[in-house]
Amino acid sequence: QVHLVESGGGLVQAGGSLRLSCTDSGRSFSRYVMGWFRQAPGQEREFVAAIGWSGGTTDYADSVKGRFTISRDYTPNTVFLQMNSLKPDDTAVYFCAAGPGRSRWEVYRVESEYNNWGQGTQVTVSS
Repeated sequence: QVHLVESGGGLVQAGGSLRLSCTDSGRSFSRYVMGWFRQAPGQEREFVAAIGWSGGTTDYADSVKGRFTISRDYTPNTVFLQMNSLKPDDTAVYFCAAGPGRSRWEVYRVESEYNNWGQGTQVTVSS
């Protein structure tokens, strides 16, 4: 079983940057699509970004395009979310997720495609 642990959250001023990390302490990320989701207070979880199992395909929610970058390493098995130009609307608990990939090019926006989840890390952006 994949066990995901997020880190890197914190408090930052609007316009600042944070880099989130998610490390697999269980099975390898190999052939897993990796995604980031977030949940703001009073809101449902929403898709943020995803990366295919080879790292060659990425996808982003419209709200973060041009500001956030998802990437991954394999040794150790880690997925990153570089967040630039942060704004207060980015305030949320950010969750890392992993789901089995059907091909090296596929990425998923749908929460149900992911069967492994971290516990989340808080990101707070002050105005």
